[in-house]
Amino acid sequence: MATEEEAEAGSPLDAVMADIRHELVRRVAAADREANRDVYEALEDE
Repeated sequence: MATEEEAEAGSPLDAVMADIRHELVRRVAAADREANRDVYEALEDE
């Protein structure tokens, strides 16, 4: 049975899933910036 400390730390799978989520968010944000480059550039000029 896992101790409370081990449960808070999460499993190795939880760490991998967090890394995957982080990478997906980063890629979606980069794609959004590229797809809407003109909007982002217009906002920078304001």
